[in-house]
Amino acid sequence: MTIRDVVSITNAKVLAGEEDLDREITTAFGSDLMSDVLAYAKDCSMLMTGLANAQAIRTADMMDIGCVLFVRGKMPDEQMLELARDKEMVILQTNSFMFTTCGKLYAAGISGGTL
Repeated sequence: MTIRDVVSITNAKVLAGEEDLDREITTAFGSDLMSDVLAYAKDCSMLMTGLANAQAIRTADMMDIGCVLFVRGKMPDEQMLELARDKEMVILQTNSFMFTTCGKLYAAGISGGTL
């Protein structure tokens, strides 16, 4: 599945990284706790979170996650978007709850990985 497909499935807005919408997404991780992302989000290509601060972008970068989808209508500020652009990361935003977003992507074939 591509990020473009994720945008369609989750009714997301593209906030940064429009040029990379054809990048593949195979696994995803959803959490507002960046410590959980660091501990468990191995080999994930997308992060879903409601934590709209620079820590989310920096954590995704540390884990080589190329796409962050902000849920619950959370909106990153311009400084976060600039950081994401510098890291060549795609940033998306949806008004849906995390549970709903995860469910839609899981039903469409995105894996959550294993421990």
